[in-house]
Amino acid sequence: MLGEQIGETKGKRLVRRVISIDPPAAEVSFEDTGQIFGTPTTGMGTYTSVIRPDGSILGQGQGLSLTEDGEAITWTGTGVGKFGPGGAVSYRGMLFFQTASQKLARVNNVCGAFEYEVDASGNTLSKIWEWK
Repeated sequence: MLGEQIGETKGKRLVRRVISIDPPAAEVSFEDTGQIFGTPTTGMGTYTSVIRPDGSILGQGQGLSLTEDGEAITWTGTGVGKFGPGGAVSYRGMLFFQTASQKLARVNNVCGAFEYEVDASGNTLSKIWEWK
């Protein structure tokens, strides 16, 4: 069951790089700002997307978010996606967090269900809900 929304970020896709043509796969890096559990963060991440035979996308990624106090939250995730108009991409999946921060230790026990959207201009929007 989905619980409360625990995070939201907005950002920009920075780099796309083809890493395979058989199967078609790309590596994407982005930067974003937002919050998790109400704490402001600045982050970055990289994910790999593989286009499956049916046209859907399987993505796996990892990233790092820093608080204003310099505390770090890392994440890994997996999702499935689809292409939209003009090169837009939409993903749904799960994130798993880790931190040494006592202030943010709650993230260590959270599975985060996410929505991740990239528009045709490379703007990103991510929303995360706690999966209970």
